[in-house]
Amino acid sequence: MHSTYSLQPIGILHSPYREKFGIPRQPGLALHALASVTLLPPYNQIDSVRGLDSFSHVWLIFAFHQTAGHGWRPTVRPPRLGGNARVGVFASRSTFRPNPLGLSVAELLGIDSEHGVVLRLRGVDLLDGTPILDIKPYIPFVDSQPQARGGFVDGPPATLAVEWSAAAAAAVQRHQAQHPELAALIEEVLAQDPRPAYQDNPAREYGVHLYNYNIRFRIDGQRAYVLDVIDTCPHVQGTPAG
Repeated sequence: MHSTYSLQPIGILHSPYREKFGIPRQPGLALHALASVTLLPPYNQIDSVRGLDSFSHVWLIFAFHQTAGHGWRPTVRPPRLGGNARVGVFASRSTFRPNPLGLSVAELLGIDSEHGVVLRLRGVDLLDGTPILDIKPYIPFVDSQPQARGGFVDGPPATLAVEWSAAAAAAVQRHQAQHPELAALIEEVLAQDPRPAYQDNPAREYGVHLYNYNIRFRIDGQRAYVLDVIDTCPHVQGTPAG
């Protein structure tokens, strides 16, 4: 017998990632990605998170809200395999799933309750505005399995060296007061090589949006070059996600 389930968000996540392009493909790869989850009524009461602050990490169950209407695909082409080889959707973490659900782990930095309930996180790999469907504590002795095999993603990805132009270094310095972690976050994001696997043009300039900044860069071989950091809302004072 098939059952139908109705899910509603219990919170909304706010992160530096304003578009899918540039988001690390796994959690924990960009530890300077500060984020927060604001719980929604009627879940925004301190009793709902009582005891959670004794855990260092949490599981976030979320909805792939931007791709939910695109349907699912039985096979996908993971970036780790160069974007060419196909595997089954259930052997991947693709966004195009029968049910648009995702699972991610994040470090819990603290819980604020002055205005509702807000969880402060870091190391997230989720788009700003992601609906959070559930939160569960990460329990190391059951959730961590050191002997587990990782299939075609066994081991962390190779990373790029990151270099800064004089203009980019000066620009990011101007924004340090608002976002002290911005320079480190840019390096973590670009070190993962956010380009699609099929793009390898060292002359091409790319842009990735973090907070209200357009990070212009190019990649040549094993090096990423930060060309500029452009404030897209110079008259709007943003609020750090964390």
